[in-house]
Amino acid sequence: MDDLLAICRRALDRPGRVIALTGAGVSAESGIPTFRGKEGYWTIGAREYHPQELATHEAFEAMPWSVWAWYLYRRGVCRRAAPNAAHTALVRLATSLADRFALVTQNVDGLHRRAGSPDATTFPIHGDISLMRCANDCVPDRWPLPDGVPDLDRGAEVPAPARAVLRCPRCGAMARPHVLWFDESYDEERYHLDTVRRLAADAALLLVAGTSAQTNLPWQVVTLAGRNAAVIVDVNVEDNPFGEVAARSGGVIRAPAATAIPAIVDSLLFTNP
Repeated sequence: MDDLLAICRRALDRPGRVIALTGAGVSAESGIPTFRGKEGYWTIGAREYHPQELATHEAFEAMPWSVWAWYLYRRGVCRRAAPNAAHTALVRLATSLADRFALVTQNVDGLHRRAGSPDATTFPIHGDISLMRCANDCVPDRWPLPDGVPDLDRGAEVPAPARAVLRCPRCGAMARPHVLWFDESYDEERYHLDTVRRLAADAALLLVAGTSAQTNLPWQVVTLAGRNAAVIVDVNVEDNPFGEVAARSGGVIRAPAATAIPAIVDSLLFTNP
């Protein structure tokens, strides 16, 4: 690992950005079950739904309050979790490198911001489970869920008072969770598509942590960074396709993010206080 840390330090000597790309594995270390794990399944009536069936616009159109119930349950899981050492290490990196740093996260749990990551350099490309927006898209604005909307227990229904306030403040239509669903596409207004691609194309160092390479924009980030000859480091407890890319352009660390990311940040900041 010492050799890889030296490679990361040398990457700072060239122009370009330092980017962290984080996925569900980082949140799992705070106790949030991965989206595709067994905890994500949800029973509606006599049927059990897989997360990829519920996290769709089609499902929301067909059974909006059942989908809301699932997200309010997941929101409660996220709010009970606390940021871990990987989150706080990346805050230190953002503080030290300022505009040279960017954090791109697939996680909707808000833990990076709760740890102190700056809004200006944090890009949640799959949304934020604590926010809502108009289901009719009258405007792309996002709002915090209203006070009084409860976190639900597994299997509970959305109570009537919550249904009354889960509405767009502009037009009064039903609100929806501000998350990217499987049958939707990235865009700039809601999910920072163009900004993230531009940042990735200017990367000198890309730290990939806890993502299994299952979605499109993270692949674009890694591909664009690679075209810029960035040093790419894959931090994950499991082998994954990003590790194959990182092995050719930087290196691989098979360890928890809460262990590896602080070590990388300590090494970078020792050289660049």
